[in-house]
Amino acid sequence: MRKIAISCFLLLTLPFAGRTFAQNETKVSEAGKQAEQVVHYYHLDLAVQEVGENGKPVNSRTYSCMVSTARGERDSVRVGSRVPIATGSSSNGAEAVNTQFQYQDLGVDFDVNEVHEVAGKLAMNLGAEIHSLGPITHIGGPNGPVEPASQHNRWQTPVLIPIGKATVVFTSDDIDSKGGMQVVATATLLQ
Repeated sequence: MRKIAISCFLLLTLPFAGRTFAQNETKVSEAGKQAEQVVHYYHLDLAVQEVGENGKPVNSRTYSCMVSTARGERDSVRVGSRVPIATGSSSNGAEAVNTQFQYQDLGVDFDVNEVHEVAGKLAMNLGAEIHSLGPITHIGGPNGPVEPASQHNRWQTPVLIPIGKATVVFTSDDIDSKGGMQVVATATLLQ
C-alpha cells in the first residue's frame, strides 16, 4: 500500500514540478537575453588630419556618425566628389582646342561594425579609405597642363578607444615628404 501511495503522489506532483522547473528556466534564459540586449548609442567623430614635417596637424576634416552596440549593426560614412583631370588635348586649327578629361573619385569612406564595450572602452572593427590629391605639377612648364598626384590610404583593423578621449587609430607617412596622415577617433556615450 505504501508503494501505491508514493507512486500516486509522484504521478500527481511531477507534472507540476516539471512546469515550475521549465518556467524558472525560461525566466533565467529571458533574463540572460535581456542582459545581452542592452544597447548603448555613441556619437563617433572621425578626424582625418594631414600632419606636417613637425608632427603637428596642418589640415583636418571631421566626419561624424552614430554607432550602437546592437549585434550585427554596420555603419558607414561616405563623403566624396568626382574631380575632372585633363588627360590630353588636341586642336583642329588656331581656334578650337578639344580637351579630354578623366574623372577621379576623391573623398573619405569609413566602415564601422562589431561595436561593443570592453572594460569601459569602446571596441570596433574600423576601416578607412582616403583618396586625395597630392602636390600638383605642370607638364612641360608652368603653363602646361596640370598633372595632380593622387594619394590613397586604406586601413582596416579592430580598435579599442577610451570613451570620451581622442585617440589616434591610424597613421601613415607620405611617400613624397616628411609629413603624413592620421585618423583620430572620439566616441561619446549618448544618454
